[in-house]
Amino acid sequence: MSKSGAPRIDVAREAPARASLVLTSLIIVAAVANLNLSVANVALPAIGKAFDSSQAALNLIAVGYSLGLAASVLYLGAVGDRHGRKLLLLLGIALSIPACLLAAYAPDDNVLVAARILGGLSAGMAYPTTLALITALWAGSARTKSIALWSALGGGISMLGPVIAGALLERFYWGSVFLITLPLAVVALVMALLFVPAHANESAEPVDNLGGVLSVFLVAGLVLAINFAAVPDQGSLVVGLAVIALAAGAAFFWRQRRAPNPLYDLRIAGRRTFWVAACAGIIVWGSMMGSAFISQQYLQNVLEYSPVEAGAAILPLAVMMVLVAPRSAKLVDRRGARTTLLIGYAFLFLAFAWMLLFWGEDSGYWQIGFAYVLIGIGAGLAGTPSSHSLTGSVPVRRVGMASGTADLQRDLGGAIMQSVMGVLLTAGYASAFSAVIAASPEGKDVSDQVQSELTKSFASAGQVAQQHPRYADQIVAAARKSFLHGDDRAYTVGLAAIALGALLIFFMFPHRDAERELLRRYCTEDSAPATTERPNGPGA
Repeated sequence: MSKSGAPRIDVAREAPARASLVLTSLIIVAAVANLNLSVANVALPAIGKAFDSSQAALNLIAVGYSLGLAASVLYLGAVGDRHGRKLLLLLGIALSIPACLLAAYAPDDNVLVAARILGGLSAGMAYPTTLALITALWAGSARTKSIALWSALGGGISMLGPVIAGALLERFYWGSVFLITLPLAVVALVMALLFVPAHANESAEPVDNLGGVLSVFLVAGLVLAINFAAVPDQGSLVVGLAVIALAAGAAFFWRQRRAPNPLYDLRIAGRRTFWVAACAGIIVWGSMMGSAFISQQYLQNVLEYSPVEAGAAILPLAVMMVLVAPRSAKLVDRRGARTTLLIGYAFLFLAFAWMLLFWGEDSGYWQIGFAYVLIGIGAGLAGTPSSHSLTGSVPVRRVGMASGTADLQRDLGGAIMQSVMGVLLTAGYASAFSAVIAASPEGKDVSDQVQSELTKSFASAGQVAQQHPRYADQIVAAARKSFLHGDDRAYTVGLAAIALGALLIFFMFPHRDAERELLRRYCTEDSAPATTERPNGPGA
């Protein structure tokens, strides 16, 4: 029985009717969200030139989609559980179409940021629902394999975004990259309408709307505060956003402890197989997206790759994710989620160490591609066990909470890591360029306005170089060195985050047999009548 007294409905078989068509439909829906998430990175240098954008504005454009998605997934996951996952899926795909059009034809970078956030909200309706439906419609080993395919193909498709975007940028203007998903969105809409079952294991509990609103303010305030932290003269804004995030976080926790139908059941969230997996996934996906955000700018700004070359350079990551993720599902079944996560983390750590040590002004492609191979293996191994542990730790009627958290891993992790790495890139670039100017014999002749333009972003420095051809080579060389100084800071923080995540998994996540016993116990607890006192013993 559910808390509301409604009977708990479970799927009797391991897979739904027409399982391959249902899974294909859900993966294509996820592909729309994944492509929209990744296409902006390769276009950032072109957008910066078109709007003379600051690095902070480019960070917001990159993170805006993740921000909209991360801020909404918990609330919208609960809405789908209660009011219909298929309906939310269709609404999200439909809303993605005007969001893409607004981004493609944005007149300035402020409108583009708003369009990206709107696109993220549309994905918040559709994307978490895909995993929720997989969990509701599949069971047992079939569910693990389906999650692995969803994770691998979703991540792999997202990495195709830069390749397609780069090819478009060779011939068309920057806004063309935001039109990529329109044909796919139409296909996804038709397939979802025809093949995805409606009303599978949904909840009868009312939605905690107050908790949902608080979760939006919590995530949005946190991400924006991080993003503006390195912007000059924005200290009061950062403090205000941080206060909003802290207040919303405290109110959200208070509300979830007392609400009769909590949006985010803290009893379930406190389970080790849930919260450790959630933290592990945030770092995995955040590291992958943060590295893509920095590296696409590095390839074009420092190594002077064309947009299509920069997009194609990341293909090894996508290929390795698709190849490794199905094997990750087998490793989870054989060795458990803990071991699989730790192996994935080892590859991610090696990737960031490699980028920090071997990516410079004259790096060959083998040095670039090898890092992407390591990231693809690491993300492919770690993505499946984190999602599997989340969905296995909750009752199927509350799977929106698990799927929302799984998506929050990717989107909040991406938003936070892109923001943190972007802030470090911005601050490192600005401080390094200021030091170059101060050390230059001509430094005293550089006006405050010109220095502000030079330190604003790589694209802005390029504009100054065009205006002062006599010093163009010096300016570009200084900008490259300054960018490398900033991205070294970003990769160092990425390394630290991965190391902390690995320690958390090593000490806190249960071994295979203990994990399976915990999951069986959770299933028994969740099947108990509502009047039964549910234990919260060690390991809960």
